[in-house]
Amino acid sequence: MAIHIMDAGAELFQNNPMSVICSIVCDHEQQCAGHCVLGKKGNPVHFSSIENYISDTYLDRMKLQIPEEKKKPVAVIGAGPAGLTVAIILAQHGYKVTIFEQQDKIGGITRYGIPEFRLPKSILDRLEKQILAMGIRIRPHTAIGTVLTIDDLFRDGYASVFVGTGVWKARNLGIPGECLANVHFGIDYLENPAAYDLGEKVAIIGMGNAAMDVARTALRNGALQVTLYARGTHVAANSHEMAYAELDGAQFVFGKAIERITETGPVFKTSVIDENNKVVGYEEGEDQVEADSTIIAISQGPRNRLIRTTVGLEGSDKGLLIVDENEMTTREGVFAAGDVVHGSKTVVHAVEQAKKAAVAMIAYMEKES
Repeated sequence: MAIHIMDAGAELFQNNPMSVICSIVCDHEQQCAGHCVLGKKGNPVHFSSIENYISDTYLDRMKLQIPEEKKKPVAVIGAGPAGLTVAIILAQHGYKVTIFEQQDKIGGITRYGIPEFRLPKSILDRLEKQILAMGIRIRPHTAIGTVLTIDDLFRDGYASVFVGTGVWKARNLGIPGECLANVHFGIDYLENPAAYDLGEKVAIIGMGNAAMDVARTALRNGALQVTLYARGTHVAANSHEMAYAELDGAQFVFGKAIERITETGPVFKTSVIDENNKVVGYEEGEDQVEADSTIIAISQGPRNRLIRTTVGLEGSDKGLLIVDENEMTTREGVFAAGDVVHGSKTVVHAVEQAKKAAVAMIAYMEKES
């Protein structure tokens, strides 16, 4: 019997409320397509394209059954993939959900860390309409841990709190020159590329997916020569993101270890690489590269304001929130999932953990009742 596209869309949404986003931005070659048995001898099924067509068609037409009688109020800190997933699941179970978001729009990393050419922001705007239709309230420009704290949320009657604040603090290299006017961090640049004047020649330190996004964005915003540098031979980005960056005109240089950055560009040492592609030392001398701007795009970590302002909330040595097997933090009633717990991963990983957290939150609040 044929399945109607709306039925298929409903099933995808119930399994993954971020399906329309994951079908575009996730690493399909490492996930669905990469595990397809047909790919062993030929071409795998293009699950992501099928999923995107169904989810996109369903997004504007879905009518979710939301209980009219509301249960306890719940606070969700952060409107990224993890926070939105928890909010949607709890709303569907009748909880009164308020999302506190420090930016003006929902989406988190999917809006402010992924370029428009990879993920159109109109998709997030359409998703927001459905979220509001579910009765979920959104407080923009409200960063918990500054004027308001988690303790304030509990004071005002929220039965539990979910933290999905992601990782927005750029990691520095700890080298001379990072404070110069021509040096920027990748996560900051992606948030608002129009605010930057990078010049014609741009050097990027790092070769992860974020670095590829930085390179492609710079080339679309006036840069004529963009080069990415790596200390060894390993590329952290997936192959198709690297291929797209190369097609856009980005260049790649391996075996260059950054030493410092000057007004004229980065200074490298040349790595000595053995037969196992491991860096075993460095050649004598330095290599000054001319660049109008240098962008550091190695990784991100979490901001620690929630830990600083919440009694009993503990983090790891990297600042990531510590959770138990039910995604509850060291502060009772406070749950967390996504990048703020596991570090920077894919959207689908955040959704997977957020679903687990939502189930645990429901069990916790029903037990408290």
